[in-house]
Amino acid sequence: MIVYNDTIIIEEGIHDEWLNWIKNVQIPAIMATGCFHSYKMLTVIDSPNEGVTYCIQYNADSIQQFQEFYMNHLHKFQAIHQEQFPDKFVMFNTLMETVE
Repeated sequence: MIVYNDTIIIEEGIHDEWLNWIKNVQIPAIMATGCFHSYKMLTVIDSPNEGVTYCIQYNADSIQQFQEFYMNHLHKFQAIHQEQFPDKFVMFNTLMETVE
């Protein structure tokens, strides 16, 4: 299984607004692409960063499904996130594969 992880550090002052938006708008839109079969959202308990840190892990069955997301959707979703919360977050991504 392929795991695409978004780590997002969001400013505390807009945390509640962001959390509502990410859960009710952005994640459902990403899942609607059909590139991922499930996701998990986690918060980092002991983050050394200012703000609140979240990890959203999207699960794909194959690297081809992730590549479809990357080629056709990723940049659009990143741009929407930036438009909604300009300069209020830091995001980085990691692509992983489960070890059986």
